[in-house]
Amino acid sequence: MAEAAARLASDAVVVIGPDHFHANFYDQMPPLVLGVEQAVGFGDFGSRSGPLPVDTRLAWSVRDALAAAGFDLSLSYSLTLDHGVTQSYEMVCGGRPVPLVPLIVNTAAPPLPGVPRCVQLGRALGEAIRGADSPGRVLVVASGGLSHWLPSNDPRDPAVHGERRQAVIHGRANLRAFAAAREPRVRAMGGDPNAHVNSAWDTWFLKQLAAVDLAPVAALGDEGLERQAGSGGHEIRTWLIGQAAVDRPFVWTSYEPVPEWITGMGIGTTFEVD
Repeated sequence: MAEAAARLASDAVVVIGPDHFHANFYDQMPPLVLGVEQAVGFGDFGSRSGPLPVDTRLAWSVRDALAAAGFDLSLSYSLTLDHGVTQSYEMVCGGRPVPLVPLIVNTAAPPLPGVPRCVQLGRALGEAIRGADSPGRVLVVASGGLSHWLPSNDPRDPAVHGERRQAVIHGRANLRAFAAAREPRVRAMGGDPNAHVNSAWDTWFLKQLAAVDLAPVAALGDEGLERQAGSGGHEIRTWLIGQAAVDRPFVWTSYEPVPEWITGMGIGTTFEVD
């Protein structure tokens, strides 16, 4: 897939992905954040750390068009990006310093952008990119997990208490210490060959993207989505936004249930991969 993307020789890439409590916390949680000037990789889970090139001209053009379409996104002039964006950016771009526009979607707990609203946002994003005051070819990358069952991150949940509740609300104040404590706990969840992954649902979801039939997915709502794909399944919002933006069917997909990583792992492209 990376080799096929390289042949497209994109001039910029819009990356839609989640944050895992490295940039956004429940002291003030936005449903959607657009990076418009500086971006820095956090370096969690072995992902890239340090400054990343941002296409500021494209970012502002996208922002203005989305605002005109009725989407009021939060903005960041200095955005921290974790593996939810940086891993896919690196894998697709193959180390090339392609300027990016990062769009962060909250997928942890309310305020979750509605699933139908994500489809609408994706369509508006596609129009914004195609009409942008920025020359060149733009690649759209959506990064997120498929079905996976995670512990709750909702501060209203009684199971989220003590230091963990403090961390999801106030983690910004001591970010490196919070991340250093959290990453081993997350890694310890892996390695379970019996972890639940709904591969049947994952396969169905990828077929909906191949058919460009997003209505059945949107009709699930938050509760239906969580029943089928787990709390981590809320990350498919990024897939919906990206596919609606491109407005083309998936023509190539790859999927494996990976219970050792407690998730279904999939890739899909709207261009041929050979």
